Amino acid sequence: MGKGRLEAFSDGVIAVIITIMVLELKVPRGSQLADLIQLGPVFFSYILSFVYVGIYWNNHHHMLHTVRHVTGGILWANLHLLFWLSLVPFTTAWMAENHFATWPTFVYGLVLLLAAISYFLLQTCVIRTHGAGSLLAKAVGVDLKGKLSPVLYIAAIALGFADTRLALAVYVLVALIWLIPDRRIEKLVAGTEGE
Repeated sequence: MGKGRLEAFSDGVIAVIITIMVLELKVPRGSQLADLIQLGPVFFSYILSFVYVGIYWNNHHHMLHTVRHVTGGILWANLHLLFWLSLVPFTTAWMAENHFATWPTFVYGLVLLLAAISYFLLQTCVIRTHGAGSLLAKAVGVDLKGKLSPVLYIAAIALGFADTRLALAVYVLVALIWLIPDRRIEKLVAGTEGE
């Protein structure tokens, strides 16, 4: 099976996720700057989640450049990732509406952790399908960022019970780590296209 339908479906789901998140940004009831400032937690949560969804879309896009054919396992692993990403708008809204209370912030972090694990499973499935010598296997290598992220999410979840600001700081840190583009896959794909 080709990868075109998988790419199109995934892009569509991610576009819907972002659309749902932006619809949670409600217009302030007043016309004063103070009315807009009250939306601070909602806007911060939206920005953080938008960045996360964008990071997943970007990395997913690069990963699929290495895929030659799609198996049932890859399809299910991809759906698993999309399931966790589809919960981001809900957890974002819950966390923002409750001004970063402990349990909403915990659930937000849990969803981020499970999305990271599901991305790793998808990556593993693609590598297993295409072999240890595949482009993705070569590009991923040791995958320090991929191994560090779940550890940081677990730490953030635990820290959130002491102070949710600490959890949020770690969530921002992980996003910043991934915001720096990972050019490994891009370079390998560009190198093979020139051959």
